[in-house]
Amino acid sequence: MEERLQKIYDRFQKREYRNLRRDGTLMPCKFYEEKNLAVRSARRLLEAVDAEQAILFPEDTIGMMRTVKTIPPLLTEDEAKEIRANYFIFDGAQVGNISSDYASMLKNGFQGKREEIANEIKKYSAECKEYYELYAMNLTIDAICLLAEKYRKEAERIGITELAEALSNVPLYAPRSYYEALVMMRLVNFALWLNGNKHNTLGRFDVYMYPYFKADIASGKLTREKALELTGEFFVDLNFDADLYPGVQQGDNGQSMVLGGMGADGEDVFNELSKICLEASLAINLIDPKINIRVSKNTPFSTYYLGTLLTKQGLGFPQYSNDDVVIPALMEMGYSQEDARNYVVAACWEFIIPGVAYDIPNVDALSYPDVMLSAVARLEKFSTFAKLMAAVKGELTATCKKLIANTKNIFVEPSPFQSVVMTDCIKEAKDIADGSKYNNYGFHGAGLSTAADSLAAIKKLVYDEKKYTATTLKNALAANFKGYEKLHADCIAAPKMGNNDDYVDEIAVELTDCFADALKGEKNERGGIFRAGTGSAMYYIWLSEHLGATPDGRYAGEPFSANYSPSLNVKFDGVLSVIHSFTKPHLGRICNGGPLTLEFHDTLFRNDEGTQKVARLVKLFVENGGHQLQLNAINRETLLDAQKHPENHKNLIVRVWGWSGYFNELDIAYQNHIIKRLEFLS
Repeated sequence: MEERLQKIYDRFQKREYRNLRRDGTLMPCKFYEEKNLAVRSARRLLEAVDAEQAILFPEDTIGMMRTVKTIPPLLTEDEAKEIRANYFIFDGAQVGNISSDYASMLKNGFQGKREEIANEIKKYSAECKEYYELYAMNLTIDAICLLAEKYRKEAERIGITELAEALSNVPLYAPRSYYEALVMMRLVNFALWLNGNKHNTLGRFDVYMYPYFKADIASGKLTREKALELTGEFFVDLNFDADLYPGVQQGDNGQSMVLGGMGADGEDVFNELSKICLEASLAINLIDPKINIRVSKNTPFSTYYLGTLLTKQGLGFPQYSNDDVVIPALMEMGYSQEDARNYVVAACWEFIIPGVAYDIPNVDALSYPDVMLSAVARLEKFSTFAKLMAAVKGELTATCKKLIANTKNIFVEPSPFQSVVMTDCIKEAKDIADGSKYNNYGFHGAGLSTAADSLAAIKKLVYDEKKYTATTLKNALAANFKGYEKLHADCIAAPKMGNNDDYVDEIAVELTDCFADALKGEKNERGGIFRAGTGSAMYYIWLSEHLGATPDGRYAGEPFSANYSPSLNVKFDGVLSVIHSFTKPHLGRICNGGPLTLEFHDTLFRNDEGTQKVARLVKLFVENGGHQLQLNAINRETLLDAQKHPENHKNLIVRVWGWSGYFNELDIAYQNHIIKRLEFLS
């Protein structure tokens, strides 16, 4: 790492810069006087920018860090209470899990956006909603320009001339170089968080930034080494305020970046900047940005190898998405070919489209084990396993209808700044909170392997072998297997998903097909569809902790596996069998997102042969029709020691579900879950 960048990195690791932050009550909060919520949101951003103090250090060439800890809520307590009483509120009602139109923003600069607003606002009277929407958007441009001016003056004061010069141009005008594009991206990212948005993704960074990189390299203005250094600095800077970003757990902030994949012309866009991003992430070894690589059957082995070097380092990424499955699936859902080819991932792994979509891809979750147990409660009534499966499917379908019914009348706070950096919000004089070209909702599917394993155990022990009666099994579940130790052992020994055994895998196929069927043809109130997925998000903890024992041998309250993966504490024939099992379902039908998640013991990566072996496994997964994959390098002994001696493992990074975080910052339930996950040794 270059000396200047090392100083920035060391400053981040020491965390002393956090002492420069001030209490959020310093804001005057005059924005509450504004009745129109869009304008109020814009005025809040202006106040937040005004409260910020620009702080730079001599080694910075990008910089920027928060100095005010908190942002006041947009709504008063009384307003929030009234809205909660009358609307469905999701994730704090804040715009999030969205990918901006960074390409257009960089190309036109905010002056171009301002001119577009000026042309559109003439069409509306001063009292109509559209006028206020556009007026609010224009105010947010004032805010980001004010933020840039604060940092320009500070850069000038302490002698960082290149940053001062850059901020004299961006963000108002288009960047003139790769460096200025990085400064503008950092400024916009900073402003989005300051605006109260959540899970602000970075989208296809190597696509929209490549023209600036390519031009600078061609002209000799930029060397590859300097590009790597600047990219590394940008990456480190993304981490400085990450502890202030909201999420279920620390690190769950959505700063995801997508590299490679099919472009508009059908060709792979993976380029030299894509490689630089992977190298920069490898060098800085931090949790942000979270790297995702789009791959296909045509992806060369070298790309998988570069990605596996990050896995080896223990970052919990990259995550891989298979264009061969995802693009056709998105088109089947109604996305145009152009938009489908341009997909990125949201905070974790849900598939979204930059600039033109306000999908809510994690609006709720289905618990496969819960619907399974609802049918098992009537187990004596089913004379055959086929009749039990029919009942399970009936429960699953009914549960999906309830989930659909519960997502009506949604309220989202307006976000005029986010609207400015979307594709058509200005043209349509419409806040992004009111929707976009695509407005689809996604349901996660948690605990698939638990449900499939449980049904396989019932099929084997009750129906095929007739070893236990339905009543005996139900009594064992009610007793949490206490006094039924032999039955429990038989449940554990029953077929498990992940061993390439059709006896159980075909049950999983039936369950996932039923999930897709239950949502097919259903429309949400915004005209979008409901998408079935294979992710679990935090629901592998939330939906399991109050659930009773299950016939696979799981005790009451034990968590499901995270995402789309084998059950915990189960022995498998090997990682190849897991890949074969988990690529049998019709993944294009349940393509909201959610990766097969596999853990490898870190000793596997101690030589290049092991690293290449893991890279080949990723390639095999893609060629076998898998849709999404994430791999983690962990060591159970290290994790256990980190629980006992956290002071010795301050920077230990782990993958949690769709994001990576610092092990010591996680709640104990998530720490314990990671420790229990199966580690493949080969």
